[in-house]
Amino acid sequence: AIHFRAENQTDRNRMRGSKYIQSRMSDTYKSVKRDLESGRNVLFSGTSCQVAGLKGYLGKEYENLLCVDIVCHGVPSPKMWQKYLAWQESKTGSKVRSVDFRNKADFGWRDHTETLWFENGRKVNSKVFTTLFYGHTILRPSCYECPFKSVMHPGDITIADYWGIEKAAPDFDDNKGVSLALVNNDRGARMFETVKEQIKWKQTRLEDSLQPPLKAPFPEPENRKNFWWDFENRSFDYIAKQYGGAGMSTKIKKLLRKIKRKLVE
Repeated sequence: AIHFRAENQTDRNRMRGSKYIQSRMSDTYKSVKRDLESGRNVLFSGTSCQVAGLKGYLGKEYENLLCVDIVCHGVPSPKMWQKYLAWQESKTGSKVRSVDFRNKADFGWRDHTETLWFENGRKVNSKVFTTLFYGHTILRPSCYECPFKSVMHPGDITIADYWGIEKAAPDFDDNKGVSLALVNNDRGARMFETVKEQIKWKQTRLEDSLQPPLKAPFPEPENRKNFWWDFENRSFDYIAKQYGGAGMSTKIKKLLRKIKRKLVE
């Protein structure tokens, strides 16, 4: 995942979709500052720490800057991501061409299945990286102490998947995806006013919108040190089976749950 500059709809749309990895910033902060100094309007989006980093780099407020941050679960190790890709490539005998971290088209919004496409034409659906991610062992150490795991964010607007929409606004719940937008200050409110007639929206209670990353950082797992020792000393195949849900026992449990659901239906 990379941060890049977009000036048209086509390039903007390349940014769509969830990315559960650390993005490469390159010279983005410098590019933002050049545009701001030239008087151009800039919208910068990223994690809360990236927005805070940009503001620290700029050193002053700009009226022509709008910052949009995301509700971040945590940022996983880039080394882990590279090992995961190499493992998938070794299994298929081909290089990964593209990845969809959350394949909503095939599995719906609530399911979280990553899909990988390979240069040889193969397509693989997997939950291994997803399982590792939600196990929290692969997150950066700083994420366990993140100061932005609350409703207070450095962005003018904060966006996220609206987990809990079935409680907050059940008439919006269609399993196709609903966005949560938190308007954090006057600048964000002014911008929202300019677009709200073009979207379908509803004001909801903050109390019904407090998904875990809006309350506190996820604690460091007790098995994190064991995990990283295994990662450095064992094969990724072992990691996938032991921690990523790729083992036979996990597959049997999933199959039994699926059969149970069918029987209930």
